[in-house]
Amino acid sequence: MLIKRYLLDDVTRHLQKKEISLIVGPRQAGKTTLMKALESHLKKKGKDTLFLSLDFDGDRPFFRSQESLIERAKLEFGNNRGYVFIDEIQRKENAGLFLKGLYDMALPYKFIVSGSGSMELKEKIHESLLGRKRLFELNTLSLREFINYRTGYRYEGKLSSFFQIDRQRAMTLFMEYMNFGGYPRVVLEETLEEKRAIIDEILRHLLSFESREGGCLQRYVQGPCLSGWRHVKSELCFRDNRGVCSDH
Repeated sequence: MLIKRYLLDDVTRHLQKKEISLIVGPRQAGKTTLMKALESHLKKKGKDTLFLSLDFDGDRPFFRSQESLIERAKLEFGNNRGYVFIDEIQRKENAGLFLKGLYDMALPYKFIVSGSGSMELKEKIHESLLGRKRLFELNTLSLREFINYRTGYRYEGKLSSFFQIDRQRAMTLFMEYMNFGGYPRVVLEETLEEKRAIIDEILRHLLSFESREGGCLQRYVQGPCLSGWRHVKSELCFRDNRGVCSDH
């Protein structure tokens, strides 16, 4: 069973808008999965799509210049309407100017773009794309998304009643969420051993990123982190426009 991300409806409604749909969020939050779900939705409606990722060596040549990307899109769509998905845009130098140039060409293509929601990405893109994009922030699973998934969506829309009537189960799920957080990969694993292994992997990656980028991780990885991942889940190195760590 797939985990429902409630941001999906908001981004889906924006697919018909001219502006770039920009999805940002922490690493491992599920941005690529959300992009794939959007692409699947469009394909079911008979729309033409192209999915490119800067994580893939084979796709990187198409990002050498705006002309290279346009040639690739034209090969797929010609001059017809098409939807171009670009994953991991933070890996592109001068990403904001690159996307601005594509948008200003008034191409018949809709761009849906994702990237890790760091301060660096927002600095690269926010000013360049003023009036040209809508920003969607995808965090790790919210408590609502987590409990709805773990209860098989039986109580979707009536979680308050679930918490009042089945308090013991609700508290068990709440404590699981507080202890392990909302990373989709962790939530999808069934055994504690695998959950801990994935958390360890994510933490090692984030510590490595912290050492390279001088981010804000040290503020979270302290005593409270030992009793729950709520201090490190979606907020890790996810900063607001002032360049400070987000507290929400």
